[in-house]
Amino acid sequence: MFGLNRRDTRFLLIVIALTLLTPFILQPFPEGSALAQFNAGYPDLMQRIAIFGIFAIGFNILFGLTGYLSFGHAAFLGVGSYAVVWMYKLLDYNVLPGLVLAIVTSGLFALAIGYLSLRRSGIYFSILTLAFAQMSFNLAYSVLTPITNGETGLQVYTSDPQILLGENEPNVPHLFGLAMNESYKLELGGWVFTFNVGYYFTAVIAILAFYLSLRIFRSPFGMMLRAVKSNQTRLHYTGVNPRPYTLAAFVISGMYAGLAGGLLAAMDPLAGAERMQWTESGAVVIMTILGGAGTLMGPVLGAGFIKYLEKIFSKINENILEGWFAFLPEGMREVVVWVLSRFTGEGWALTLGLMFMLVVIFLPGGLMEGGRRIAALFRRRPETGKDDSAPGGAPAE
Repeated sequence: MFGLNRRDTRFLLIVIALTLLTPFILQPFPEGSALAQFNAGYPDLMQRIAIFGIFAIGFNILFGLTGYLSFGHAAFLGVGSYAVVWMYKLLDYNVLPGLVLAIVTSGLFALAIGYLSLRRSGIYFSILTLAFAQMSFNLAYSVLTPITNGETGLQVYTSDPQILLGENEPNVPHLFGLAMNESYKLELGGWVFTFNVGYYFTAVIAILAFYLSLRIFRSPFGMMLRAVKSNQTRLHYTGVNPRPYTLAAFVISGMYAGLAGGLLAAMDPLAGAERMQWTESGAVVIMTILGGAGTLMGPVLGAGFIKYLEKIFSKINENILEGWFAFLPEGMREVVVWVLSRFTGEGWALTLGLMFMLVVIFLPGGLMEGGRRIAALFRRRPETGKDDSAPGGAPAE
């Protein structure tokens, strides 16, 4: 089914189910409970998890399969955002034309940067991509202000042409009249589940992006990319030039990043140069390594963890902590609150840093390796008479 074997089809169906049921999965605690602080089933966060999941999936095609570490993918994220907002300004608020332009523009931009950067490998490649990204950021921030609107950011004004804007058309990003910001809330007991149009639109695209990456991983092209990562020298000895393959992977990865940037603008019709900063490139690197580079689900898990920490832990301030530990004696409560406040609120990045450090040291394969180790603990022992040295099945991705 879908051009996949039975195992991959089952895996894809599980991913589809988890994606569509995200509003339930991220809302485990009833409203009004002390643990409701940890609920994440609201549209903005769900959309960002899906969007940055796409970003990380694309980055993983380059880094996870070929081993080429790019520090400049934020440039394509920004290009995608600018492309979508320009389509809003010129045509109307329909998100589809903008997303198509975002993919094409970011792909061409990635082709130019990749053609130059892939002349080098290793740290030199990484530095080149970082340099191109920072050049793009500075161009967008100051030099190309007629196109990007500089530090103010590109947005839609009433004076813009919008030649296809109809009288009854929503004045917000939409899909053929279905506004991205529309939501339906379902109340079940103490729970409130939010079903947002923008999230499900993004989720469908994320599923398609994941399916495409799955096909790439299982294709001869994906095997060639793994060979590039394994040993380029041997490929040269066999008469194979790896550069066209790495360039293709770079372009595909850049198109994924452009799509993610376009979706950010589809949720919020604003594009700014800050999306091209090196911090955004660093974030997708951390997402991929944290989840598990070279695996299919790892980058998505990494994106979800980081966005969850950013949105949920950053909101836990000292007042909330005081309420949680009100049962403790005053002196002990002050110490506990002081310590925990270093890791929450504005200090959420410290929690992320510690988590990333622990993963790199103890789980080089990321969260996916942790999941495999936990699964191994519950796996049944081989039956008597079987060869204990026989290799097991392929690790789940």
